[in-house]
Amino acid sequence: MLIASIKKHNAAILIPHFLHKTNKLKHEKVQDKPKTKGEIVAETYRREIVQRITKNLLDIQILRLIQAQPLWGYRIKKKVEADFHVKLRHGALYPMLNFLERKGFLISQKQYQGGRARKVYTITKSGEEYLQSYYTILKEQTEGKDL
Repeated sequence: MLIASIKKHNAAILIPHFLHKTNKLKHEKVQDKPKTKGEIVAETYRREIVQRITKNLLDIQILRLIQAQPLWGYRIKKKVEADFHVKLRHGALYPMLNFLERKGFLISQKQYQGGRARKVYTITKSGEEYLQSYYTILKEQTEGKDL
């Protein structure tokens, strides 16, 4: 059996060769299979379309996020940025949340957590009906029924 030597704090530590190799493998970066040109193009188009939908239908995307679970403003901002790769400014988010609340699509409730007050938004029945209308229209368009 081969033995490798590692110096730690000026003392040599003897490690069996197979353990040394195993430890080395843990820290090596695993390379993914290279993507084909078609996969890269499809990924690029998908990202562009998701960003356009999010920017142009921000109200729908916010309702969809809140329908999945009640959220507060900062959490919505972070989810939009992470999930849709769109930089969402507070100046766009909070007026939209206020608008959706005035329309009766959302309700908010103050919750105190860790000494902080958060305004947590929940979708209403009217908001769910609005989303259902959106899904119906989207389905009609994808099936070509609107032509």
